[in-house]
Amino acid sequence: MNAMNWLAVYPEILLLLMACVVALVDLFVVDPRRTPTYVLSLLTLAGVGAMHLAYFNGGLTHYAMNRMVVTDPMGHLLAFFACVAVAITLIYARPYAESRDILKGELFSLSLLSLLGISIMLSGNNFLVLYLGLEVMSLSLYAIVALRRDHGASTEAAMKYFVLGAIASGFLLYGMSMMYGATGSLDLGKVFEAIGKGDANRQVLVFGVVFIVSGLAFKFGAVPFHMWVPDVYQGAPTAATLLIAGAPKIAAFGMTIRVLVEGLLGLAVDWQQMLVVLSVCSLVVGNLAAIAQTNLKRMLAYSTIAQMGFMMLGLVSGVVNGNTLSAANAYSSAMFYMITYVVTTLGTFGLIMLMSREGFESEEISDFAGLNQRSPLLAGVMSVFMFSLAGIPPTVGFYAKLAVLQALVSTNDSFHLGLAIFAVVLSLIGAFYYLRVVKVMYFDEPTDTSPIHAPSAARTVLSLNGAAVLVLGLLPGGLMAMCAQAIVKALAT
Repeated sequence: MNAMNWLAVYPEILLLLMACVVALVDLFVVDPRRTPTYVLSLLTLAGVGAMHLAYFNGGLTHYAMNRMVVTDPMGHLLAFFACVAVAITLIYARPYAESRDILKGELFSLSLLSLLGISIMLSGNNFLVLYLGLEVMSLSLYAIVALRRDHGASTEAAMKYFVLGAIASGFLLYGMSMMYGATGSLDLGKVFEAIGKGDANRQVLVFGVVFIVSGLAFKFGAVPFHMWVPDVYQGAPTAATLLIAGAPKIAAFGMTIRVLVEGLLGLAVDWQQMLVVLSVCSLVVGNLAAIAQTNLKRMLAYSTIAQMGFMMLGLVSGVVNGNTLSAANAYSSAMFYMITYVVTTLGTFGLIMLMSREGFESEEISDFAGLNQRSPLLAGVMSVFMFSLAGIPPTVGFYAKLAVLQALVSTNDSFHLGLAIFAVVLSLIGAFYYLRVVKVMYFDEPTDTSPIHAPSAARTVLSLNGAAVLVLGLLPGGLMAMCAQAIVKALAT
């Protein structure tokens, strides 16, 4: 039993150990490009990712640490993609951070610590463990946003992120305390049983669910808890923006499945209604506000709000009239959507960083004018990412949207059919601001004709990133099957 306890948390132990090692090694690094620290961080991420993939292939579910930790295929698959997201972010961020004097050991050690928080969130089977993981991730991200201390916009973004994040954490913690008060347990399995027996006070439970969903909605950036997203995305250094926009979204999804599905499925009729409101408002506000933006990072922030709204539609179709037959299909579609959204987002912000140079951020849409004349490769890759976010075939964004819509329509419920039609209409409106970026790159005259110098490693990864968006769109079956397998195993336990 003790051996199983440690086996379940080997990836987290390795991450914590290597985050400390990276911080110590960096004290003796004199290379301004931080090559030893950078390589050590990537090797750590590769090792931890390989462990999660091996555990996923094992296909087993184990409970450890007095059932406070669960190791199952869903957690390991999401953790693997979180490792990939952080690794790609660091590859993109290195030249960007170097030109802005933030390429320090703290960037690498804090990135690893944020991933540690993500791993804890994905493997938590207890309210306190989940909250611990959330705080480890959040505190690391607050510090990363504030790394550029001499930059007013970054400091302001860090303050907004910290203050609003603290409020959201308070919401979540208060909701968890209500659950504990109603059920007498912090263990998700015991909470599930208590709700199923009907012994708990329903009013207290629903009150707790309101606060828990509010806290989770903040991490997704869903309306009306989206206030921080545009300001933080725009104000933070682009490297920090990508660290916020990538792996933490995967963690938020995993925590949502753990809490709402594995713990509070008996209250699905209540939290699904809340998610419907959040998703509809996010689709409307995100898509309409993005049209008015001229700053690309701010536009992508509103795009994120809309994309999270679309993903939540998958979560609201899991339980229909008390029937859970469509749960596996609905949640696996939402999981596929989240993973592929993160893959696409990595590329969009990575390309912004590649085009930036010292003293120039390249974050206005007008900065991409005539990009095809300066670099056909970068223009082509950016077009693929924009098409994917808009949901245009044959990119993976199209299949991801189709999977969520299929989950809605297959419920044979008129309300869910109406939600699907609404989502399609809002996606058509949203396509405008994505296609506007493509139009600017191909049909506008360049304002800057200087050549774009991008490091070969970042350029190669960006090309592979674009290829992945296309290949997953043409051959989505493999990843979809992995998501379905992970969700089925999670629901079975």
